Amino acid sequence: MNPERRLAELGIELPPASKPMGTYVPWVQTGNLLFLSGLGPRRPDGTFVAGKLGAGVSIEQGREAARIVGLNMLANIRAALGSLDRVERVVKTLGMVNSAPDFDQHPKVIDGFADLFVEVFGEDRGRGARSAVGMAALPMQIAVEVETIVQVRD
Repeated sequence: MNPERRLAELGIELPPASKPMGTYVPWVQTGNLLFLSGLGPRRPDGTFVAGKLGAGVSIEQGREAARIVGLNMLANIRAALGSLDRVERVVKTLGMVNSAPDFDQHPKVIDGFADLFVEVFGEDRGRGARSAVGMAALPMQIAVEVETIVQVRD
């Protein structure tokens, strides 16, 4: 599967790559691994999806927020590598969900991110190891934050 062609087939236009909001870089490549810093659900207008899952934010709204994070992550991967076609496979994803103490559906929320990556990279390349955890709070009360590691082709 050609990820750049697949984006066009899906009618997806990626946003500009994200800029750091603190003292860090958006990505670091070491060898054939690209480590991507955590991103939140920044909409095209610059606002963020905020709130707590299980306390005002539904699972479906959380999934959509995670998909928005995925679009931003794809933009950062493209900026780092020049093309999504250089991604060999997703290695690991950590999804953090801003959630109420009794919320227990974190994996369903982060599926919004993971499903997008499978759509773009295909079943084998787009699915990697993953953790989905709840947090008492995230920066600016964003609903989700995701970081990921991808293997890079030469």
